[in-house]
Order: sequence, then C-alpha cells, then structure tokens
Amino acid sequence: QVQLVESGGGLVQPGGSLRLSCVASGFTFSTYRMSWYRQAPGKERELVAGISSGGSTTNYTDSMKGRFTMSRDNAKNTVYLQMNSLKPEDTAVYYCYAARYASGYWGQGTQVTVSS
Repeated sequence: QVQLVESGGGLVQPGGSLRLSCVASGFTFSTYRMSWYRQAPGKERELVAGISSGGSTTNYTDSMKGRFTMSRDNAKNTVYLQMNSLKPEDTAVYYCYAARYASGYWGQGTQVTVSS
C-alpha cells in the first residue's frame, strides 16, 4: 500500500520558518522523483520544488528560490522542505508528490498558515 505522509505544518508568523517532512512507504522511494506542491484557497495547485531520485538535482519555482530548500534522505524514505522567510502568501496546503514514468502518488497534505 502506497503512502505519503506529510507533517510539520502549522501556524507561523511572517518571517518565520517551518520544516515539512514527507515519509513514503509502499514503493521504491529511491527511484522516484519527488516534488512539493501547494494549494491556496481558491487557487490552483502549484509546483513548489522538485528533487531528482538521487537527490543531486533540485529545482524551485521562482518565488520560492532562496527561501525554500528541498532535500531527501533515501535511507529514511523521506523528503523535506525547509521554508524560511515565510510570507502570508505562502499560506496553503502543502503536498508531496512521487513520480516515476506514468506512476504518480500524492500525500494528503499539511496546512501551513503564515499570519501575525
């Protein structure tokens, strides 16, 4: 049974930091490219960042560059998203996504709220 379980979301003040985690099970994690997406109320889901299966290559949406860092630990079947200098517009549900060829799996999401 494939599972992606995100955690680490919560309420944080503007300028603060959060670290999201996504633990995978039920598939060969180290062979999958992983991504973080987010969806704000009333908006479409958007790509935040992606990382190659081995972890050597990452890419970020322009608005997150320099503030967010994605990493993975294949020994722990886990990906991370370190988010710094958070802004109110970063408020959204954050999802991790695993992809390999035609296969794709979504987590259930974790809520991030940036507010004073």
